[in-house]
Amino acid sequence: MTAPVAPHPWPLYGLRLRTPRLELRLPDTALTDRLASVAGAGVHAPDRMPFTVPWTDGEPEAVARATFQHVLSTIAHWSTDDWCLSLAVLHDGEVIGRQDLMAKGFAVTREAGTGSWLGLAHHGQGFGTEMRAAVLHLAFAGLGAAYAVSAALTDNPASLGVSRRLGYLPDGLVVAPVRGAPATVQRLRLDQARWEEHRRVEVTVEGLDACRGQFGA
Repeated sequence: MTAPVAPHPWPLYGLRLRTPRLELRLPDTALTDRLASVAGAGVHAPDRMPFTVPWTDGEPEAVARATFQHVLSTIAHWSTDDWCLSLAVLHDGEVIGRQDLMAKGFAVTREAGTGSWLGLAHHGQGFGTEMRAAVLHLAFAGLGAAYAVSAALTDNPASLGVSRRLGYLPDGLVVAPVRGAPATVQRLRLDQARWEEHRRVEVTVEGLDACRGQFGA
């Protein structure tokens, strides 16, 4: 008689989000290595900085290493009260970028934030909207979120366009230091009702029941 298989100690590895073109999942070591290589190859033009934290500054090897360490750190520092789900985004089996969903005190606030990037070769193909739609579905339909928040520099039209298409509304401006200079950041907010109104991407979720408790949901 075969012994029962023990549950995986980190069931988030079994979570899968799928859209018509993409699959999002927590990367294992081999997939994290591929993700790091995409980051090291470049995610934006060198004369621009679309992020408030300039993590892409540096030589390709340093950027790749930082990306690898970030994914590992999200697992090591995870708690139900403070978590960051850092998912590899795959198109036709190829890693093309990363999509994060994060929250603090989610059980109380029911609010989650997002962050993402795409390798340069994959810009301008609608992937940014599709991958964020995937984690919004996880947040609202899967975890019962009341709000999703995001932010983008006002000179980052691609990110702002994704938010607009998905129904976010402006939520004020803040100034942040970026590369030693002031930069204006547009905050954005999406409630559940507007998410429902603007749903255009079909999303399926697999493996959530096994790890739902880890989100504080």
